[in-house]
Amino acid sequence: MADIRQFNYRAMATHFEVRIADEERTYAAQAAQAALDLLDRLESRLSRFRSNSDMAQIAELRPGEKMRLSEHAFACLEIAKKMEQATCGAFSATPSALQTQTSLPQWRLLREEQSVVCEVGHLQFDLGAIGKGFALDQMAELLRNWDCPSFLLVAGGSSILAGNAPKDSPGWSCGLGEDNARQRFFLAHASLSGSGLAVKGCHIVDPRNGQVALRQNRAWAMTDMAAESDALSTAAMVLSESELEQVLAQDESWLVFLEAAGIAVPKGRRTLPLQG
Repeated sequence: MADIRQFNYRAMATHFEVRIADEERTYAAQAAQAALDLLDRLESRLSRFRSNSDMAQIAELRPGEKMRLSEHAFACLEIAKKMEQATCGAFSATPSALQTQTSLPQWRLLREEQSVVCEVGHLQFDLGAIGKGFALDQMAELLRNWDCPSFLLVAGGSSILAGNAPKDSPGWSCGLGEDNARQRFFLAHASLSGSGLAVKGCHIVDPRNGQVALRQNRAWAMTDMAAESDALSTAAMVLSESELEQVLAQDESWLVFLEAAGIAVPKGRRTLPLQG
């Protein structure tokens, strides 16, 4: 039976858990604290509610202006741009802009300058649909550098990232939905994110038209990276089934579950992990 240490923390307006397996207690606590310290630094850069964050400062840009970003802020926006393009705009890092603007702002990244350029409109980034997953990816990299490869990272229950499986186990037991969910999988080297209407109601907007997403009740995405699964599960809430098939055809490591009659039906070519 694996020896698992669990550490809890509050950040990004949600509850985070760091679970480390097969490691001595004191060292596991030190590694977990380092990961949580990193989480604090990431929130200070990515939260639009922090006046000195990269996202808050970006909002001051006028069309044609650019701003150099911190390494983490640039990396997060780079993934956001990738997922925006991969989902044909069904995911966006600026959905809240539609509350004050008639169309989404346009922006681009300059990799050689590590900068963002405001092209059209007012840049109102809201990384709620990708920021927690990005944080888990960065925390996972840190834990691996600490030689703690067997871990499970959880952000609010809607974003999960698993490292190596605990000793004598096929993986970390994770469910599609609540803790007592019937459909469970043993995850290793994979992320699982969920989006839905049950907790916050009709809060997801289709960034392509500004309409509230009512196509799905729940959607989950399984990928290799938590930032990608966060964005993909959000996009799956607004995509039609034919559009979703086109998106999933781009990457064999992507899998989406759509709720139908109380059962989560998988879509995509990723091999399902062992069911628990």
